[in-house]
Amino acid sequence: MEKKLFIDALKEGQQVDDLFLVKSVRLAETRAGKPYLQLVFADRSGDIGGPAWDNAEALEKICIPGKVVRVSGAVQIYRDKLQLRVDHIEAADQANLKMENYLAASSRNPASMESELDQRLSEIADPFLSKLLHKIFHQTEVGERFQHAPAAKGIHHAYRGGLLEHSLSMARVASLLAGHYQTVEKDLVIAGALLHDIGKTVELQSEVGVIDYTDIGRLKGHVVIGSEFLASVAAEIEDFPKELLVHLQHLVLSHHGRQEFGSPVVPMTAEALLLSFIDDMDAKMSLVDQLSTKLKADGPTWSDYQRSLERYILLKPTLDGSDHAETKAEDDGPGSTRQHTLF
Repeated sequence: MEKKLFIDALKEGQQVDDLFLVKSVRLAETRAGKPYLQLVFADRSGDIGGPAWDNAEALEKICIPGKVVRVSGAVQIYRDKLQLRVDHIEAADQANLKMENYLAASSRNPASMESELDQRLSEIADPFLSKLLHKIFHQTEVGERFQHAPAAKGIHHAYRGGLLEHSLSMARVASLLAGHYQTVEKDLVIAGALLHDIGKTVELQSEVGVIDYTDIGRLKGHVVIGSEFLASVAAEIEDFPKELLVHLQHLVLSHHGRQEFGSPVVPMTAEALLLSFIDDMDAKMSLVDQLSTKLKADGPTWSDYQRSLERYILLKPTLDGSDHAETKAEDDGPGSTRQHTLF
């Protein structure tokens, strides 16, 4: 069976019989004590949740996260969101699947992003920052994983290549804003943009489209992991300035902006303040972009309530559809100041 229907095209009332990746599965009980499965299915275009009310325990053996299954059911609205009411699930032959249909990935070309990263590294004038960045991104396993890692488990840039896309987006904005404020060291804030989430290469693991936390990721978190990693790499560079390392670590440790948001310290330098604002902005605007690309209406439309933003958003369709960001990326080139994902 070939996959023909993608999640971003589903509409209320539509009957579905197609292949989807199992993203998550949870065995639950109704108030009457009857077991059912709460499922989330995914493909390259997005994900959709839904219940399987019958044969829950038998279906649980088929619905393994990371496996593709054949699902039949109906699309319905539940709490202002589309969900798939499952009527039947059966195992699919995993051998002949085109996995690119099921794995979400950055819309940007990987080679284009790698080229832009190298361009950013070449622009760093500080010799120690330059050595550190080149060593991390070209001589470590973490740097290799950075190219393909997701930036989050959900909400923003939660797909293959999302971490690099997010970090490059932040570096672009950092380059623009650093030149506007005289108190900001441009090299330092750009380095912070590229390194602030480096710990996510260890905090998160992505296997067959399923993103989850590692044990060390849950126990330490990416800000601590990233800070420790910077110290270990800097220790391998002769005469690396201790003060510079402390400022870099402060950027990583404080980039969430507030302690209640997961930072052990709040930003206390000009670069750290700016970086935390850019990170927050890029994450939120990426979410708005994702919602906008999924619009089916021709004009402005209100989104569902966005819990992460604590508000509804009035969305406008993107100019050129889902490929708009990548087209601009290719046209502008790595040295351009045009921002791909925010504006």
